[in-house]
Amino acid sequence: MSERVAIIGGGKIGEALLAGLIASGKPARDLAIVERGPERAAELADVYKVLVTDIPTAAEHAQIVVIAVKPDAVDSVLAELGKVEDNNDVERVTVTLVAGLPAAKYENALPAGSPVIRVMPNMPLLVNEAMSALAPGRYATDEQVAAVSELLSAVGKVMVVPESQMDAVTAISGSGPAYVFLLAESMIDAGVALGLTRAQAAEMAKQTIRGAGAMLTESGMTSTDLRAAVTSPGGTTAAAITELERGGLRSTMYAATAAAAAKSAKLSRRSELEGSSGNGKDRED
Repeated sequence: MSERVAIIGGGKIGEALLAGLIASGKPARDLAIVERGPERAAELADVYKVLVTDIPTAAEHAQIVVIAVKPDAVDSVLAELGKVEDNNDVERVTVTLVAGLPAAKYENALPAGSPVIRVMPNMPLLVNEAMSALAPGRYATDEQVAAVSELLSAVGKVMVVPESQMDAVTAISGSGPAYVFLLAESMIDAGVALGLTRAQAAEMAKQTIRGAGAMLTESGMTSTDLRAAVTSPGGTTAAAITELERGGLRSTMYAATAAAAAKSAKLSRRSELEGSSGNGKDRED
């Protein structure tokens, strides 16, 4: 990867991306990060040996600018970024990792025709196991999409989707880790009720989920085939699956993901309305 990358935001997400890029072989000289807190800025510079600077300096020489800030900081970032002229042979592309804000918000705030790519990562980005969905804006080229996909592959898997699917992405992969964590909680509590210590139940649940995830990604089998392979007719797993189905596991998951997608769509619509009135804040109800 030869592109110079500027990351605006030195929080957990920005740092995780920075660390993943360096671990993948990206030279520190091709990276810059923006962090306003003096202590945090000094920490990032010391740990990663990269330039920690302001938005104009970071963006001026970058081909890819990644925005990784909270939604209520986006307007001020765009105001500064919009004043920075390209100082490269390659057009700068703005990549947003901010949840709930459509690409059009960035396109409207930046100079006309600015390429924007919206990305929905999920929490496992913090351990280089993200599922990142990438939605190109109106002006992003295939080459820019490919470059950003390669960049994000340093912290997990990448899938290119139309922006119209971002609410569904939010419901499945964006919020998805919380569903797995809730499953783990339930398994641990059930283990304790059956006589295990909490430590024993926690270790069993964590390793079981880890192993099952590895089989899903590495075995080449579908989730249906894997479930069937574990479920012997008339056996213990079959008894458990019968109770899960009787409890409405599938219908509850459908309802849960539909609720998440509807909430995502609502937040996106509100951000568009607030953006048109000069207020880009995106708050949960």
